[in-house]
Amino acid sequence: MTTGIFNTGNFTQDLAAKSFAAMITRLMPNGNAPLFALTSMLTDETAVQVEHGFFSKTMIFPEMESDGGNAAIDTTLAVVDTTNILPGMIMRVEETGENFIVNTVTSATEITVTRAVGTVVAATITTGDSFYQVGNAFEEASDRPLANNIIPVRVTNLTQIFRNTWSISNSADATSVIAGDSTDAESRQDCAALHAADIEKALFFGQKSSGTRNGQPFRTSAGLIAMVEDISFYPPIYGSTTNAFDAGLTTDWSQLLGMLDPVFNQATDPKGAAERVLFCGGSAKLVINEIGRLNGTYHLVDGQTNFGLEFSTLTTPRGKFRIIEHPLFNTNSAWSKMAVAVDLPTFRLAYLQGRKTTNMEFNTSGNQAADNGIDAIGGTLTTECCPLVKNTPANCVIRGLTAAAVG
Repeated sequence: MTTGIFNTGNFTQDLAAKSFAAMITRLMPNGNAPLFALTSMLTDETAVQVEHGFFSKTMIFPEMESDGGNAAIDTTLAVVDTTNILPGMIMRVEETGENFIVNTVTSATEITVTRAVGTVVAATITTGDSFYQVGNAFEEASDRPLANNIIPVRVTNLTQIFRNTWSISNSADATSVIAGDSTDAESRQDCAALHAADIEKALFFGQKSSGTRNGQPFRTSAGLIAMVEDISFYPPIYGSTTNAFDAGLTTDWSQLLGMLDPVFNQATDPKGAAERVLFCGGSAKLVINEIGRLNGTYHLVDGQTNFGLEFSTLTTPRGKFRIIEHPLFNTNSAWSKMAVAVDLPTFRLAYLQGRKTTNMEFNTSGNQAADNGIDAIGGTLTTECCPLVKNTPANCVIRGLTAAAVG
């Protein structure tokens, strides 16, 4: 007990009401919205307008590729592209081990150099040889070098308005039931579950759009899959390659590893382990477990009364995937064969300010709103938000996992 004024410090842990996403985590931990529920444990943002986003910067690692053969004495080299190359950079010819220094960048495809800056002598350079930067070097009393700037990439999304209503007649509300909760409680719970599931579907499958509907502004958000499949959400160094893959008729370990491995090419949380959540449909989960069985050696012993495998973690040489079977993915055969790797530290929701999930009821005991004298009670849940993926290359989408193979 406590004496004096009861204040917030007297609340028992988890007694106070939480956000809608947090309540979904507590009350429906195995429900249809695990990703939305997990956002309650992550940092969210406040959007001050319906378009919300951020600027992404990726570290530059200058490199070039030879576009012609050069003798050991040549000091003018033809290359495919001189982007991000500056005088004073030391470049290593990976095929021969020679280091040279860039003197001038004469064009978008040509440089002049001083060869053999180091202990490895100059050697013939062939078409396709790789030049990687290994630092820079300048003489005493040198002039200030040119600057290399990292240009931010603008990434934006649009907030989407989600609304779900529960409603029952006053007669139904007054009717006693012999099992389950009261009729209004059941209707409220169904509404909450549907609202969470609708948000969850958009977090994965939403596509960005803006227009009008019924004469009013109308927007939809880009979901995680649309971002992963859209090269504009990637840094320029990725060219035209995204982390979206279609599995073949069969998938072996090497192929699965090849599709999952790119998510670890971007460091997202230096303080934490290299780990992702892997949301799977039922068929995809069976394929992943079967790949594990086919590529391992297991023995049954006398007296054993059960057998089989159930992997909850997929471990690769570069990181771990925590496997979660997603109920929504099992609603159709196409999604059931899909796996989506999510980097949770860089995934978050941005709520338009004041538009985090709110509940407006009508004709209930609180009389929050009248509804034209209708002989019924109900309420509406409204949320306006958009998902943000702060590091798109740290996620991936695999479609069509159909059968496992050895390899």
